[in-house]
Amino acid sequence: MNDIIIYTDGGCSGNPGPGGWAYVVAAGENEQITGSGHDVQTTNNKMELTAVIESLHYIKATHPNGLRAVHIHTDSQYVKNGITTWIHGWIRNGWKTAAKKPVKNKELWIDLKAISDQLPVQWHWVKGHAGVELNELCDSLVQEQIAVAKN
Repeated sequence: MNDIIIYTDGGCSGNPGPGGWAYVVAAGENEQITGSGHDVQTTNNKMELTAVIESLHYIKATHPNGLRAVHIHTDSQYVKNGITTWIHGWIRNGWKTAAKKPVKNKELWIDLKAISDQLPVQWHWVKGHAGVELNELCDSLVQEQIAVAKN
């Protein structure tokens, strides 16, 4: 069993506005598997979360016999900090933030926690637009999906 490397990204034109999400799975030395989609009216954060959720559903469906580790690389501090740190307090506080406000995108956070709890996920933050090849590929796929969502 080999580790699986995934890069994810999401964004939109305007916030809210037409948006796109994408993931890239490094499937071999020169092989990549991509997935992407769009929403005609969304937010950046929803698209960032959707990208990760969709990538993990893909991995779960295609690797039913177990994995050693799934490495998620995201350029979203919101996603990385949310799933590794903030979510524990949100759950403990009945899905309220430290400021006692309802957690935004609660349904997506619930989905992300449920799927990530079923897999051996390790979370990594990568600086966006910094020349990281697979992150840049994700960004270009997101931009393509935003263009589709606008039409």
